[in-house]
Amino acid sequence: MYFSSFLALGALVQAAAATYFAPNSTGLRIQHGFETILIQPFGYDGFRVRAWPFRPPSGNEISFIYDPPIEGYEDTAHGMSYDTATTGTEPRTLRNGNIILRTTGWGGTTAGYRLSFYRVNDDGSETLLTNEYAPLKSLNPRYYYWPGPGAEFSAEFSFSATPDEQIYGTGTQQDHMINKKGSVIDMVNFNTHIPTPVFMSNKGYAFIWNMPAEGRMEFGSLRTRFTAASTTLVDYVIVAAQPGDYDTLQQRISALTGRAPTPPDFSLGYIQSKLRYENQTEVELLAQNFHDRDIPVSMIVIDYQSWAHQGDWALDPRLWPNVAQMSATVKNLTGAEMMASLWPSVADDSVNYAALQANGLLSATRDGPGTTDSWNGSYIRNYDSTNPSARKFLWSMLKKNYYDKGIKNFWIDQADGGALGEAYENNGQSTYIQSIPYTLPNVNYAAGTQLGVGKLYPWAHQQAIEEGFRNATDTKEGSACDHVSLSRSGYIGSQRFCSMIWSGDTTSVWDTLALQVASGLSAAATGWGWWTVDAGGFEVDSTVWWSGNIDTPEFRELYVRWLAWTTFLPFMRTHGSRACYYQDAYTCANEPWSYGASNTPIIVSYIHLRYQLGAYLKSIFNQFHLTGRSIMRPLYMDFEKTDPKISQLVSSNSNYTTQQYMFGPRLLVSPVTLPNVTEWLVYLPQTGDNSTKPWTYWWTNETYAGGQVVKVPAPVQHIPVFHLGSREELLSGDVF
Repeated sequence: MYFSSFLALGALVQAAAATYFAPNSTGLRIQHGFETILIQPFGYDGFRVRAWPFRPPSGNEISFIYDPPIEGYEDTAHGMSYDTATTGTEPRTLRNGNIILRTTGWGGTTAGYRLSFYRVNDDGSETLLTNEYAPLKSLNPRYYYWPGPGAEFSAEFSFSATPDEQIYGTGTQQDHMINKKGSVIDMVNFNTHIPTPVFMSNKGYAFIWNMPAEGRMEFGSLRTRFTAASTTLVDYVIVAAQPGDYDTLQQRISALTGRAPTPPDFSLGYIQSKLRYENQTEVELLAQNFHDRDIPVSMIVIDYQSWAHQGDWALDPRLWPNVAQMSATVKNLTGAEMMASLWPSVADDSVNYAALQANGLLSATRDGPGTTDSWNGSYIRNYDSTNPSARKFLWSMLKKNYYDKGIKNFWIDQADGGALGEAYENNGQSTYIQSIPYTLPNVNYAAGTQLGVGKLYPWAHQQAIEEGFRNATDTKEGSACDHVSLSRSGYIGSQRFCSMIWSGDTTSVWDTLALQVASGLSAAATGWGWWTVDAGGFEVDSTVWWSGNIDTPEFRELYVRWLAWTTFLPFMRTHGSRACYYQDAYTCANEPWSYGASNTPIIVSYIHLRYQLGAYLKSIFNQFHLTGRSIMRPLYMDFEKTDPKISQLVSSNSNYTTQQYMFGPRLLVSPVTLPNVTEWLVYLPQTGDNSTKPWTYWWTNETYAGGQVVKVPAPVQHIPVFHLGSREELLSGDVF
């Protein structure tokens, strides 16, 4: 099936290339005083723009896009090439496919130093997508300043917008929004917050701010602005498609930033985790329980502090005396793989500390001894993921201490960069001390500073595990994955790795459950298909008495609803730090049988349903691999053109669009995000086909027309799910 799909895709690409409007230039270089702008046709229907003041770039700056793209009219790298040079005194026009670049003057004058981007519509007309925001009374749309003594500068680039424009993507934030219009987003990574400057516009274009620097994204009524705190080069790409064609935009984005490989089959099953399984005996007993209860499980996870010291990157032998025996026991009893947590932090009592220091493999700070945060009673330094030698060192430890002993999947936690994963310093100390407004560390890395390259850190940490996987299995990037990593952070193009991203350490309350739906849909629009959550939330909300307590009916209800939802996510995973009245292990339980006798059959039924969906899951993951077609699909992706209500609902971030989505091409999912309900309102979009009642409710087989809100029964054992087409086709995976 994969090979035939690949051949069909190749035929489509060849047919498109035969009619493609090839660029009329290899590039335009504008010398605008001390500023230089290089504009190149790039990939299908795109332009790449790079700009710098004074000192030219080396050509080796950090980039998250492929040159040449995976798909495009070109077959050789562009580099810094161009065939036309100007000082911006006269207008110029470039075309690449259905996108046009025009240079103009300021305030109506005839010149060629302001940039405008247009789409060529199907009827041959043109539509302005965006241009540089340059009213007569405004800051320069390409604004530079020098905050320090060196040549690195800060940059603010502004583009025109309209009040009705809708913005999708930008990574993940906990904000109940899939339309980011009106948002100001700090580009600093921390727990639950993964801002990433990739977005799609309902005007029919996508934009990639191809920069590793920290900064901001601002989506105002009339102006969209991106800032970089410290850089030597500004670099962005814009691509066009016809309005409403979000699959083409995702195909263009992934051709530039990376296509996801296909995941191993086991990762599509049920993943069991909690904070935390304390020792080898507990894990082996857990596997025995799954075996005896005949509950399928695909991966069992060992969480943090399973090591003796931070930075050992090994299980503590006092608690885990025979790792190979344990992983073999788990495999024999359940067929499950294993995953273990690792943190980037290194304490000075680690067995690896001296070697890491001696070889320059730790990050440091701009002054002082280099410690960047604290945890578990000690101050720490993070290993430097931007240093290839540090990545090799990390993998050598993981391979020796885990991989060669049967634990082949890795949870790369707390690796957000800078501090140890939070938006504050002194992690793990008292709430009062954490509240003191220490500045987040401006870390020195091999690749630069936190301000200049901080967004690279989590991406490079994912890369460390990917490089290790590929070397261990003798496979190439992009080929099918044998193993997976799980990361709390990422950046542009993280989908190219065998790496899931999850939404972070969320609280165990209803509103937080609702927040995760919109967060996952923004992840999808950013290009991340490998996404998941902690079912039940991770941590107790101290303001809610029952939060996280497995022995209360209030939390049990929340957990069952949350777990049911994960059945219809790219990866089905439970995890959390639980409270309880009755404890029989080092920490409170979080297994399928931990939530009361009446709830266990419900939880187990969803685990079984997950495996029944296996063929469907493989099919939608394969399409994501081949074309970048999103797995979780906000309603605008499929129904903006067939249902006039969708755009309005998305514009206002209505719950019908922030809490509902298509899972692949056939399933509409609307998780219950409120307590004590037995019915649920769902908006069913108009599909544009000829069927009068195309939507079938999964649990009753009742059919419904589109374009209406319906009320369906939703007892605690039923998550509202509708399907298009026959259930037999869906379960067979024959959906494309």
